[in-house]
Amino acid sequence: MAQIQTLIRLMQSLKEPLQTCMRCGTCQTLCPLFAVTGREQDVARGKLALLTGLSQEMFQNPKGVFERLNRCLLCGACASGCPRGVDTLEIFLKARAIIAGYMGLPFIQKALFRLLLARPDNLDKVLKWVSFLQNRMRFGNRTLPERPNPDFLPPLQSALRISLSARPFHDRISAYSNASETSPLRVAFFVGCLIDKIFPEIAEDTLKVLDYHGISVHLPDHQGCCGMPALAAGDLVAFDRLMRHHLKQFDPSDWDYLITSCATCASAIKKFWPRMTKDPDMKKQVLMIADKTMDISRFIVNMLGVCPSEQTTDRPLRRITYHDPCHLKKSLGISAEPRSLIRANPAYELVEMSQADACCGFGGAFHLKHHSLSSGIGDEKIFHILETGASAAATGCPACMIQIAGRSAAAGRSIRVCHPVQIYAETLITSKHR
Repeated sequence: MAQIQTLIRLMQSLKEPLQTCMRCGTCQTLCPLFAVTGREQDVARGKLALLTGLSQEMFQNPKGVFERLNRCLLCGACASGCPRGVDTLEIFLKARAIIAGYMGLPFIQKALFRLLLARPDNLDKVLKWVSFLQNRMRFGNRTLPERPNPDFLPPLQSALRISLSARPFHDRISAYSNASETSPLRVAFFVGCLIDKIFPEIAEDTLKVLDYHGISVHLPDHQGCCGMPALAAGDLVAFDRLMRHHLKQFDPSDWDYLITSCATCASAIKKFWPRMTKDPDMKKQVLMIADKTMDISRFIVNMLGVCPSEQTTDRPLRRITYHDPCHLKKSLGISAEPRSLIRANPAYELVEMSQADACCGFGGAFHLKHHSLSSGIGDEKIFHILETGASAAATGCPACMIQIAGRSAAAGRSIRVCHPVQIYAETLITSKHR
């Protein structure tokens, strides 16, 4: 009884934002999970009701509440469309941390987050061996159609199909710093773990673009995860370790902007690092970094002045469509800039898909814990992509790229999945900065 009282006291910190919700049900029309299941417990309003009941000691089942909270994509659609401005995403993340702290994380999960994710050098060593095994055993080929196997660990099968690069970005380019006399702008580049280990070409093209425009770049070595997976699981210890690790590497007084090509990293650093920082000694630096953090598409378009180009060839244009990542559009309000970046390549015709800003269904750990739901939402996204007749789909989030590539392969369709910065970088292929 004393333990549950401790939890109730911790939950009181969420009392005010929980009371802001007037249970209007607007979130029902926005939630991608509710659209599939139709269950009130899956929508934001239902989850807020559970948290309210827990905070008021109307029931004593924190484990059940935690399970319901984890049945969420954390896409932020409910928060972005709430008429009362309830920041459901922040509430859910803080509630997960409170309940996880009360119950304790499973041993394996705690070890994965604190001994691997929160220690980038350890993670690099382990994933190097995983990459070696994948390449030797031909696991994770993103072009290979997914074979129906519903009864044999489909989440694990899906995880194995996420192919690691044979040579991650940090092995291709170690600590890097250049000084440019042609531009007064200085940027730091936060790579992010998915780009580093799965899509290193995105990081290479990012550097190529920055180099082409004469931007001074600071790229510290031993970078790791932004901490969002740990935060989503409620592990504030691992999340805090990752913040502290990167604060030692990124001094905001040394550069004008911190840019990243990962939508999740941009959202985590800009929004959740400041909100989850409790140490007053860290707060000032975290706020400075957050204020200077910018998505690569916004930086190239708004700061470098890159704009759409006119067609300069009579050859047929290649059709491409764009998917809005939730962490980019819903969390940071970035939507026009990636499209402008794509249109800066005159060889492409951008064709808008229906419901371009609808969640792709990946949701990090949601993809593994609720694989069938994640796949169903992802298949809906593939349907809208195919409707456009495009042969390529661009998005500013590597997690979305994994989902779109995986679901298109499962459907037996060949769709090129790429990042907007890669489309723009193609225009620079004849540059001396290649």
